[in-house]
Amino acid sequence: MVSRLGRRPVPARPRVEGDREQEILDAALAVLVDVGYDRLTMDAVATRAKASKATLYRKWDGKAPLVIDALMAQKTPPEVPADTGSLRGDLLAMFCGHGGLTDEHQTAILGSVVTAISRDPEFAAAFRERFIAPKVAVAREVYQRAHERGELRDDIDLDILTAALPGIVLHRSFLLGDPPTPDLITRVVDQVILPAATRG
Repeated sequence: MVSRLGRRPVPARPRVEGDREQEILDAALAVLVDVGYDRLTMDAVATRAKASKATLYRKWDGKAPLVIDALMAQKTPPEVPADTGSLRGDLLAMFCGHGGLTDEHQTAILGSVVTAISRDPEFAAAFRERFIAPKVAVAREVYQRAHERGELRDDIDLDILTAALPGIVLHRSFLLGDPPTPDLITRVVDQVILPAATRG
């Protein structure tokens, strides 16, 4: 069909969706783990995905939303672990299983975006809202459950307590080179979290 100006209409560019979208997200995640967020470029992702950069820009207006979507696409929503009957059991179940602190893939991804959190406000805001907040909500629910069982002191600050275990473990991992093993997590739970938080 020819328009009144004598030009053929430009066909709409196809949307990036379905399997093709997932291929690009997988490529973005692979580049992220390889080089980190700071060195990740749309060109590098396009090359890894065997796509044009224009294809990426049809869906994402920059690397921050692309990386966030890639992170969210590869993770299952965190779930509150089954009630083990104790805070200790709940924490070990949550942090030592798939998607927890002992999950090497998850830790590698977190390590690749640490610098971006302090340097890229757009990425940091989206990362905290979409990736970190759901994890924090689950952890808080575990501590709230312990509080309802009567395990926690009445004056405990749940916001500080919720951040304590991952904060200690990730500090030791990223800064001291101490891998986040089940043994390390158990020691932090037994020697720091429980003595500080429970009635004793």
